[in-house]
Amino acid sequence: MRFFASALILSLSLVSHPLGAQEPARPKDGPKDQTQPAKPNPPRASSLDELFERLGKAQTEREAKGIASLIERRFSRSGSDTADLLLSRAAEAFGKKDFPLSIELIDRVLALQPNWAEAWYKRATVFYQLDDPVGAMADLHRALKIEPRHFNAWTGLGHILMASDDKKRAMQAYRKVLEINPQMDDVKTIIERLKPEVDGQDL
Repeated sequence: MRFFASALILSLSLVSHPLGAQEPARPKDGPKDQTQPAKPNPPRASSLDELFERLGKAQTEREAKGIASLIERRFSRSGSDTADLLLSRAAEAFGKKDFPLSIELIDRVLALQPNWAEAWYKRATVFYQLDDPVGAMADLHRALKIEPRHFNAWTGLGHILMASDDKKRAMQAYRKVLEINPQMDDVKTIIERLKPEVDGQDL
């Protein structure tokens, strides 16, 4: 079973929006009823709360994946160019299987941005690759304390609990995933397989 996504961070392109040119002054002698058509307002970027609301109402897995991708992009922005750059370098180190360097870089990120849930989640992925499920679980809990809707962190937590044969708590984590993102078919499949064993424990 695949544990986490192999890539640590998405590359984001930053687009600059130049200020529009000033509207030319209307000639004083022009007709008073001459008006310039109003410019349409630019589309407003959805807030994270709005994206999660849309995710919860998504009707198909394809629709949910598109919204989840937008959320993950928001998660991957810390507000600090330095922290973002360090995390991208950690991703490169991770891709080269240089896990100690990846940990070192993410440690520096967390020193700069201790309340960045995504950084804790990313370090958890590296700890897991280093065969340190305890460290990974601790970081996942930190990520979820900061952002309780981090569905990838809940999924990772479920996988670790499954690997440690704590199926009841794993089921709780997976169900939390579906509360946030109801269209994750892989998680639905895991839950269906666990139901007879976990839900029957109290009978």
